[in-house]
Amino acid sequence: MALGSLLPELAPGGSGRVPLVRRLARWAQEKPDAPAWTFVEYSADPSGTKTTLTWGESDRRARAMAVRLRQVAQPGDRAALLLPQKLDYVMTMLGAMYSHVVAVPLFSPDLPGYADRLIGAYADSEPTVVVTSRASLPQVEKFLAEHDVPRPKEIVFAEEVDLDLADRWTDEPIEPDDLAYLQYTSGSTRRPAGVEITHGNVAANAGQLWAGWHPERPEPELVSWLPLFHDMGLVATLGLPLVNGAHAVYTEPMSFIMNPMRWMRLIAERPNKNVYTAAPNFAYEYVVAHATPQKMEGLDLSGLVTCLNGAEPIRPATLRAFAEKLAPVGLRPGAQAPGYGLAEATVFVSAAAEDEPPKVITVDREALTQGRAVLVAEDAQSASALVSCGRPVGQYVAIVDPETGREQPDGVVGEIWVHGPNTAPGYWRNSERSQEIFGGQLTDPGDLPAERWMRTGDYGIAHEGELYVTGRIKDLIIVDGRNHYPQDVELTTQEAHPAVREDHVAAFAVPGEETEHLVIVAERNRRVPLARLDLAEVESAVRSAVNVEHEMRVHEFVLIEPGGVSRTSSGKIARAATRQRYLAGELGTTAAKLAARAAARG
Repeated sequence: MALGSLLPELAPGGSGRVPLVRRLARWAQEKPDAPAWTFVEYSADPSGTKTTLTWGESDRRARAMAVRLRQVAQPGDRAALLLPQKLDYVMTMLGAMYSHVVAVPLFSPDLPGYADRLIGAYADSEPTVVVTSRASLPQVEKFLAEHDVPRPKEIVFAEEVDLDLADRWTDEPIEPDDLAYLQYTSGSTRRPAGVEITHGNVAANAGQLWAGWHPERPEPELVSWLPLFHDMGLVATLGLPLVNGAHAVYTEPMSFIMNPMRWMRLIAERPNKNVYTAAPNFAYEYVVAHATPQKMEGLDLSGLVTCLNGAEPIRPATLRAFAEKLAPVGLRPGAQAPGYGLAEATVFVSAAAEDEPPKVITVDREALTQGRAVLVAEDAQSASALVSCGRPVGQYVAIVDPETGREQPDGVVGEIWVHGPNTAPGYWRNSERSQEIFGGQLTDPGDLPAERWMRTGDYGIAHEGELYVTGRIKDLIIVDGRNHYPQDVELTTQEAHPAVREDHVAAFAVPGEETEHLVIVAERNRRVPLARLDLAEVESAVRSAVNVEHEMRVHEFVLIEPGGVSRTSSGKIARAATRQRYLAGELGTTAAKLAARAAARG
């Protein structure tokens, strides 16, 4: 039996699919002076400068932006957001929703590390208008001049839009199936593709996420630093406040990276509130690494109701470390909520947010590679830990044999399929791939929908009514006829020697004469000085550990310099991109750096 069920209000015609921008107008009328969005800026003041827009101000800014966009573009045209992550970003998204101009949430071209993603998404969407800031104009002009991308008809400066234009906006009908924005995927396995998110999709998913977080407590608030060009950051920061008129406090990702304790401080600063937040697994590890007793002094996290952990594989060790480190400052045992989602489902699919500690099961690794989840003791030699991602809310999730289309029984590995009002209609201008991904059909569906299932490309199991993700289908390593999940090999590698940087390992397969070969690319841990590094020792430790744990030979182990492993916008290891750079000989190896040092001395 599939996991989850549909909520009546999210069915076609239900109130849960009413476009979110309509709720903006409602809150502006019902509580115009209440805070809606607060942006925290750290560049001038290390303690943070807060700027707040009320619901009334937000609605007026959004309507002014709608008029300005329609001066340049027609309904259905695209508007690319090449904006810094400030209040203008959210207001531009809302203005685009009012105006029927399709938003393309991107970022300022000076954001480091995402050049290829920006070029691909921008060119694919062919925007009529670019919305940016005056300060970002030089970078935008440089981007347009240096790359073979369409020129927009006009560049609009978000902060210079005349607010008096709001009085000229006349509301237009907005249907749930109208296209709201294009969410470009993070590209972990292929070139970014634009997922078509409708007004009904984002309204339904924001409602599902809100329900999944169990927000029964009064005066909820959201605290976030997640990038707004990424699906989790956008739906949480834009969608969640609109569902119930809640307040969102957010900053930009770089502020978090420079000082992760700012995130915890923003949560602790919300007195008499019930705070919700979300982040990928690496963020929680980052906090643990920086949360010294001195930095935690005065911190009170007792108001943190739920912190969703998603967007990348969730490590049980991270859940334990975060709970243990922050329990002394009030973190509740049930606050952590592992979850699962993807852009093709708008973002949210499931979460284990039931006010109890995260659930972890241990299964036999060998049996799992053969497609079965067999429970074993935690200390079993072949034990592999899986984290529950809870139950879906307002949608169906089925574990399906991708070859036959038949639903798998509990404990049997299959592809995760999703069906609900939040699943997108398809990819922008890619009907063939849209049919492949969004046209899944169940064989013998029983009481379930037979068609329009979205294939996630992820393997998983259902166990006792909850979802457990085991890995991506395209990342599966098949050596000598046996399946191996790359994240298991990566974990073994990083634990094999202290010179391997944690969570910066990519394991993948390359073609061989008789079978695929295993290649492991790992970043060097900065804490191990080059002068004390023995490359042969590190390689020997990794090869031995992988051979013992997985009964598999390592074809090649490559230690590279920090920052060399490719990652997606959500922080996940981009194995396909790393593999491509490995085959092209583009990885900066530690061996080459040591050789260059020796030559310079010599």
